[in-house]
Amino acid sequence: MVDENPIGQFLRARRALVRPEDVNVPFSGPRRVSGLRREEVAMLAGVSTDYYVRLEQGRERNPSAQVIDALSRALGLGEEETAHLHRLAHPVAARRRPAARRERVSPALVRMMEGWERTPAVVLGHCLTVLAHNALGRALFDGHAHSGDLVRLVFLDPSAREFYPDWERVAVNTVAGLRASAGLDHDDPQLIDVVGELTLKSEEFRRLWARHDIRQKTRETKRFQHRLVGELTLDYESLTVNSAPGQQLVVYQAEPGSSSEQALSLLGSLSATAPTRTGRVETDR
Repeated sequence: MVDENPIGQFLRARRALVRPEDVNVPFSGPRRVSGLRREEVAMLAGVSTDYYVRLEQGRERNPSAQVIDALSRALGLGEEETAHLHRLAHPVAARRRPAARRERVSPALVRMMEGWERTPAVVLGHCLTVLAHNALGRALFDGHAHSGDLVRLVFLDPSAREFYPDWERVAVNTVAGLRASAGLDHDDPQLIDVVGELTLKSEEFRRLWARHDIRQKTRETKRFQHRLVGELTLDYESLTVNSAPGQQLVVYQAEPGSSSEQALSLLGSLSATAPTRTGRVETDR
């Protein structure tokens, strides 16, 4: 997980994803590499090939903000990926890691979630483990081998592809969300544990992790095929928990008057007696 040349690793991964025809690079014969060549990225960014090679090899450690922006444009990076590349180029001095402690959810937040009887809600930790949920949030993800861990649910649970009808899109977004949530703290023990396990057990995860996509959970429409109530199409909003950096409150809703709202209401009646559960996840954060 710990890389001595994070900028180079990121740049190599991203240029491999850019097709020459997408950036108007003329055809120049058979290619031995996927995506763009180093000299093509340098040309598109307006820097010398030698400079770009040194940057990718880790021999150039202080690229300017202007160079980072130019490289981001050349590689077609999004806003979050560009911000990530800036952080890689100019990292803030790492803080001393505190002693191991558990991620805990505020009791006040749990009480607030308990009042949302018709709205599924979960609190996620920095590695997308479920730290707490209300009764309807528990019911939404219940019945799987990894109901309490959204990353392992997607990639290791036998029921994942049935539960998520749009599994491929969910998989891409989950890995990008894990990278965004982890930030630059790649020596975090919990992150090392989940990435190590999934790298060994899931070819799909290995492929997606190598892409270096960065995408924070914000809002999306997601489809579920629930074992009790059938198909659900839900909108979610992901909110940061300011009192607990690294935690996200994810709230789901159905379109008013839709069949999904009816199915969600049925699920609520089935889960009405289930208590809110809070998780306690060991971390070093």
